Amino acid sequence: MEAAHQQTLDTSVALTAFDAALPEVYGYLFHRCHDRATAEDLTSETFLAAVHELKHGGERSVITTPWLIGVARHKLVDHWRRRERDERRLASVGVEREADTSLSAVDPGRGMEVLAGLNPMQTAALTLRHVDGLSVPEVAAALGRSVHATETLLSRARAIFRTRYLAPTEAHDD
Repeated sequence: MEAAHQQTLDTSVALTAFDAALPEVYGYLFHRCHDRATAEDLTSETFLAAVHELKHGGERSVITTPWLIGVARHKLVDHWRRRERDERRLASVGVEREADTSLSAVDPGRGMEVLAGLNPMQTAALTLRHVDGLSVPEVAAALGRSVHATETLLSRARAIFRTRYLAPTEAHDD
């Protein structure tokens, strides 16, 4: 009887912590992907992974927002990896990826526009390094790459970003 009460109490505490963290987790994800649907999906994945960890890991006794943000970061990196893998598959069969129109409802500004135009791994690397403030070794660990490969990736991504950012935008006369 006491174990059932403890489980209910833990569930109640977890739900309270999840409710408190939800806006920050969603905001973290939305700020990085600028797509409402993707941010919602990744937020759901984050909380499902947290519940799974709590049920099967058993060692975490306190649920904190920073811990949930860390889970969200891993889910976001996984998303970028899947996107990159999908783009490589499409490219290998000669199929062009359709333009991503999901950003049309959001006006993130020129910088975010250019960032969204980079390939997923470049976007992930620049976001983790310059938005999240991770060190190069931390970015490398998050992306599953060597530090040297990550430095090269960041260097190329910065150069492409800079070139595209400084390029004049097309003026449309309607």
